[in-house]
Amino acid sequence: MTRNKLYLLLSLLTVVSYIYLWHALYNTNYAGITPCVFKRITGIACPSCGSTRSVISIIKGNFKAALLINPLGIIIALLMVVFPFWLISDIILKKDSLYNSYIKTEKFLQKKYIAIPLIVLILANWVWNIFKDL
Repeated sequence: MTRNKLYLLLSLLTVVSYIYLWHALYNTNYAGITPCVFKRITGIACPSCGSTRSVISIIKGNFKAALLINPLGIIIALLMVVFPFWLISDIILKKDSLYNSYIKTEKFLQKKYIAIPLIVLILANWVWNIFKDL
């Protein structure tokens, strides 16, 4: 992926994520409707089910609840805070630090001794989400 495509994608994801989070934070009238397409089709929670509720718990200062709902929410919240500033900084200063970090991270995650444990953790989180009947 090129630098410009990555930065455009991250910009769009950031805007959509903040709009969705704002909507989820102030609109509690979902009445059991889930935005998760996987869960709607299969009836089974996906590995990231509960991430929005987890991020909302972090915003409200309830880190324990966030961790119990879905630990991925903590990672997502961190990325939602860091990426916009990093992205804007790179654009203003005409640097490639975010892009270079993306390339290094991608290479790092392709190593089997890193990828396999991460896949196992995601699968364990998925089983936990199913067990919790999320």
